[in-house]
Amino acid sequence: MSKKYNFAIIGCGVIANTHGNVINAIERANLYAVCDIIKDKADEFAKKYNADNVYYDYMEMLQDPNIDIVCICTPSGMHGEMAVNVANAGKHIVCEKPIEITTEKIKPIIEAVKRNNIKFQSIFQRRTMPAAIATKKLIEEGKLGKIVMANAYLKYYRDQAYYDSAGWRGTWELDGGGALMNQGVHGIDLLQWMVGQKVTSIFGRADHLSRNIEVEDTAVALLQFEGGGYGVIEGATTCYPGLDTTFAIHGEKGTIIFSDSGIERWDFIDEDIPRPDAGEKIGGATGATHISSGGHYILLNDLIDAIENDRQPMIPPEEGKVAVEIINSIYRSEREKKEVYL
Repeated sequence: MSKKYNFAIIGCGVIANTHGNVINAIERANLYAVCDIIKDKADEFAKKYNADNVYYDYMEMLQDPNIDIVCICTPSGMHGEMAVNVANAGKHIVCEKPIEITTEKIKPIIEAVKRNNIKFQSIFQRRTMPAAIATKKLIEEGKLGKIVMANAYLKYYRDQAYYDSAGWRGTWELDGGGALMNQGVHGIDLLQWMVGQKVTSIFGRADHLSRNIEVEDTAVALLQFEGGGYGVIEGATTCYPGLDTTFAIHGEKGTIIFSDSGIERWDFIDEDIPRPDAGEKIGGATGATHISSGGHYILLNDLIDAIENDRQPMIPPEEGKVAVEIINSIYRSEREKKEVYL
């Protein structure tokens, strides 16, 4: 029988439940420890997911030699320091999105991962969607020809009570942004990953139009890709009741449009290409508790396989950085009221 890997979770909030469920569902995984600075929260989480070891200080937990992999599920602005400390302790890492809130804070993560020769998996579960994988492959094969437009519509709904539910939500310091950095980062990552071209310039607008928060609840941005095509991002947490996340890719030879509910258009000028399976609905438009766990299952399994075969995981920190750079550039464009060049 192959080795079982001992997982630990730092931060027992909403998204940690997905990690707890997935770890318990993976044959080669064992939820060994959990940690939260709030004692009752950690104790209840450990009991719920059958973890034998409970910690209230993650640095103390990192001294445990039995831990193989650590899932970082804390507020976004805490990820960087924690990831560096986890890497320095020689543990492999699963890190929720975004892996940090600025590219400057991501640089030490990348350095620590390389220096300690550990594996790091960024959580961008939308990359596991069959429609997205098929779209990326067709773009790479030139089946759509030159990409002229690539758009992401990321229209979520979060009420004021959501932001009031935790002190870090909707703050620059720990959330790093709003509708784009917290919710929209998944779709922004997926868009750039599918197109496979560097974003060269951005003109964006982002502000809090409805919610009483520091950061944006509504944003739009125009992107230009290296290949000359344009992209549009519409991101919000103000769109009641929360719409399906939708991607529209238009090339000279065809159009692909898909959303959480499936593939809406799959049209090519010069050939008949079979549609892929729609796959599991990711969800999340109406709340973080409505996100499916299938993508996490694939990514955590992939990390175990990467460790065993000494290869890069599907989404190393270098790739986790790209969406953060795009979002930071949209914020900069809003502040400076002009186009920003990357």
